[in-house]
Amino acid sequence: MEKMNSRILSLLQKDSTLSVAEIGERVGLSTSACHRRIRQLEEEGIIESYSANLSRVVLGYSIEVFVEVTLSGQSEALLDQFEKAAAACHDIIECHLMAGDADYMLRVAAEDPEAYECLHRKVLASLPGVARLKSNLVLKSVKPYSGYPIKQS
Repeated sequence: MEKMNSRILSLLQKDSTLSVAEIGERVGLSTSACHRRIRQLEEEGIIESYSANLSRVVLGYSIEVFVEVTLSGQSEALLDQFEKAAAACHDIIECHLMAGDADYMLRVAAEDPEAYECLHRKVLASLPGVARLKSNLVLKSVKPYSGYPIKQS
């Protein structure tokens, strides 16, 4: 990847509220040249979307849990059913198909342990095909997600 594009992506990934003029100034491009590069990065699919990182604690979610899910089978129909149900569940922040012991890894947040227990019993355990759930409570985030490494050529 071109060095200029790498610098633009690094800035946007850290703060997507920067104006095109601010980004251009920081990387040494005119506003119009910077705007063209950003549009090209969007069109190429490198920039998928823009978002804000919200504080789970301020929003009232005191705990975060990674949940390993093992399904009762591996048929395509069962995998599709589970994925559709997980994607439609607003309590699930992330859902990933995994290689290894668990079939899926979910990331969820809850207000407190009692709320997580309710979520575990009433929502997660009732997803299609669930045979086993293994909850991994986050005690502390040492290095939370802050974006992908941007490679420069």
